[in-house]
Amino acid sequence: MEFTLQAVNGAIPCEVTVDEENGRYMLRKEDTSGEIFNSPEELLQWVEANWSSEKFQQPEEFQHMILSLRKYVHEEA
Repeated sequence: MEFTLQAVNGAIPCEVTVDEENGRYMLRKEDTSGEIFNSPEELLQWVEANWSSEKFQQPEEFQHMILSLRKYVHEEA
C-alpha cells in the first residue's frame, strides 16, 4: 500500500509505504528526509503524532490515508 500526498510547504510529495511482503514501513517527508519503522503500527502512530490534514494540499487524501492505515493495522492485529 502506497500513498502520495502533496504538502502545502513542499515541492516534493510526501510518500507513505506499507509493504508487508518485504517488511518495509516508511515515509518520505516534504523536505525529502524520511522515517523507517519496524511495523505498520509504529508508522501510523508517527503519522498521527506528526502530521495533520491541514499540512496537505488535499486534506481529504490525508484523511483517506489515515482511515486506510487504521483499517490495515486493525485487520493485521
